[in-house]
Amino acid sequence: MNLRIICGTAFLTVIQMSHIIGTQFRLLMRRLAWVAIAMLSFDVTVHAEDSSYVIQPGDVLQISVWKETDLQAEVLVRPDGGISFPLAGDLHVEGMNITQITHALTERIQKYIPDPVVTVATKTIGGNHVYVVGKVNRPGDFPISRPIDVMQALSMAGGATPFASLSGIRILRRENGKQVAIKFNYNKVEDGKALDSNITLRSGDTVVVP
Repeated sequence: MNLRIICGTAFLTVIQMSHIIGTQFRLLMRRLAWVAIAMLSFDVTVHAEDSSYVIQPGDVLQISVWKETDLQAEVLVRPDGGISFPLAGDLHVEGMNITQITHALTERIQKYIPDPVVTVATKTIGGNHVYVVGKVNRPGDFPISRPIDVMQALSMAGGATPFASLSGIRILRRENGKQVAIKFNYNKVEDGKALDSNITLRSGDTVVVP
């Protein structure tokens, strides 16, 4: 049976049982729920080449042009979001995916080499991180290679501790140079309510569990 189906069924069962059985057992079941979410959050392999992944400063790209030995290099994305590559010059790649970068490099290089075959791959993911702090079992920063939501980030941090205020979770995010706080009530999401609050996190977001 598909692992995701098994985990999903287990997760729903845990939630239903937690409303029926006593408080202590509910805490135990909640811990098992975090495990189920974690298994749903990850595939066996993670592909940074997916179109959903956007490049950030700190990532390392492997760029090569077929049959051009002088046009092969590992390129670090600079803090300003740019890279430099022979014949292409400086190119701003922050916020672009692999397909877009490949197309942009091809357009520039083809001015000097007819019909170049450009290959771009993500060698190291060092730019996309989210942070989970407060009353969780494993607080810290977590690299992400694909979109994740708040529930998934909490599972990556090992779930909340027994004394956490799950109704008072906040996501801190910088927008236009200002920091904003986005409310998240785990208890409501667990009950199948306010699901739109389980937002997709952005690189640099901090999940605060009081």
